Amino acid sequence: GEPNSQTDPVVLGLPGVLPVLNQKAVEFAIRMGLATNCEIATYSRFARKHYFYPDLPKGYQISQYELPICSNGYVDIELEDGTQKRIGIIRIHLEEDAGKSIHDPAIAGDATLVDLNRSGVPLIEIVSEPDIRSPQEAYAYLIRLKQLVTYLDICDGNMEEGSLRCDANVSLRKVGEKTFGVKTEVKNMNSFRNVERALSFEIERQKQILEQGGEVVQETLLWDADAGVARVMRGKEEAHDYRYFPEPDLLPLTISEEWIEKIRSELPELPQHKKERFIKEYQLPEYDATLLTGSKELATYYEQAVAHCADYKLVSNWVMGEVIRVLNERKIEINDFPIPPESLAELLNLVVDNTISQKIAKTVFEEMLQTGKAPRTIVEEKGLSQISDESALEKIVSDVLAQFPSQVEEYRSGKEKVLGFLVGQVMKATRGKANPGLVNKLLKQKLS
Repeated sequence: GEPNSQTDPVVLGLPGVLPVLNQKAVEFAIRMGLATNCEIATYSRFARKHYFYPDLPKGYQISQYELPICSNGYVDIELEDGTQKRIGIIRIHLEEDAGKSIHDPAIAGDATLVDLNRSGVPLIEIVSEPDIRSPQEAYAYLIRLKQLVTYLDICDGNMEEGSLRCDANVSLRKVGEKTFGVKTEVKNMNSFRNVERALSFEIERQKQILEQGGEVVQETLLWDADAGVARVMRGKEEAHDYRYFPEPDLLPLTISEEWIEKIRSELPELPQHKKERFIKEYQLPEYDATLLTGSKELATYYEQAVAHCADYKLVSNWVMGEVIRVLNERKIEINDFPIPPESLAELLNLVVDNTISQKIAKTVFEEMLQTGKAPRTIVEEKGLSQISDESALEKIVSDVLAQFPSQVEEYRSGKEKVLGFLVGQVMKATRGKANPGLVNKLLKQKLS
C-alpha cells in the first residue's frame, strides 16, 4: 500500500491502546523451532527493547529476551566440497517489526522519510551460534533457512523484498586462540550474494587493521552494494543499552505440549528427508536429489512427472536441464511453467518407447512451450515419429556406406571414431528420425 496507509494506534504509540499476540505467528515460530531441532518452551515471556529511532514511534520494540519461544537447535548445511556442517541455533524469538527509514535524495532530498506500514508486523528472529567460519558457509546457512521457511509456508524467503533479512556479526581471532575478537555488525545486506560480498569485505577490513597493529572497534556497519564497501553507521549496542524489561501489556505465553505435538504432526516432509527419500525411492544421484529438493515446488513437479513416467533418471535430467533452463530464461518460478508435469511425462514416454529420439523430443518440447499442444499431437501433425523399421533403415544405411567409401575403409582399418560420422550421416538422411540404437546396430553389422 501507500506509505503509512497500513498503520494502527499501537504502532503509532498512541495512548490507551494495547497490543494483541498473533496466534498464527506463534504457530510459525513453533514450526520453525521444530524444523531446526529446537527445544520449544511451554512458558515464555515478552520484553520491551528500548531504543530511539524515527521508525519506532513508541520508543520500544516488543520482543523476547530471557525466555524465548525456541532455543538450543541446529541445522545442517552442505558445503561446496560435499561435506556437511552443523550450525547451532541459540534461540528463535518472536518480535514486532519496526518501520522503514527511506534515505532517498530523489524523493526527500536531505531528509529521511519514515514508512510505518510494516511496523508491528510479527517476525521471528533466528540467532545462530558463532559456528560459521566463512562467507561461503554463511551463504549456505541462509540458503538452508530459506529452504526451511518456504517448505514450512512461513514466507517466500525473498531477501530482495525483505521477507528474509540478515544481520551478521563478524570477528577475527588468531589461529589457535579460543577467545573471539571484538565483533562488528554488518547490516543492509539485501541478497544472498550481498551477504557473501559484505562478509568478505568486513573480514578483509578487520584483517588489515589487526595486521597493522590496530584494534577493531565494536560498531555497526551498513553495506553499500553499489560501492562494494561497508560504512560505519554507529557504535554497536550491547544488550544493556536496550534496557530490556518485561512487557507489562502482554501475559506470559503458555504453550501446551498437545499443541506442540499437533504442530509437529502437521509438519511437511522437510528438505533433508525429501532428498534422502529421492535417493532411495527414485535411485537418483545425490546431486540430482539435492537440486530437485532445493525448492518444495520443484520437488512436487518432479514427483508429479515421475508418477506418469517410470524412467526416474530421464525425468530428472529433463527437469534439471530443459525445464530449469526455461525457468531461468523467462525468469519465472516452476508454478508458472507452461508445461504441466503430466505432459512432460507424456513427452518422455515417447522417448522411452522409441517413438521419438531425445533430439526430436527437444524439438517437440519447444513446440509444447509455444503452442501448449500435447506431445503426441505434435509428433503426429509434424510426422516426427522415429523410424524403427529395420528394412527401411537398412536401405538408407547401405546408401550412406556407398557414399562414403573412404570412411568405411578407415573404420575397417581400426579408426572406430568414424562410426559417429556415419551415424550422423544416416540421421541427416532421415532428418533426425532414425532410431539411433538401431542405426548403430545396422552399421556395425554391415561394417564387420
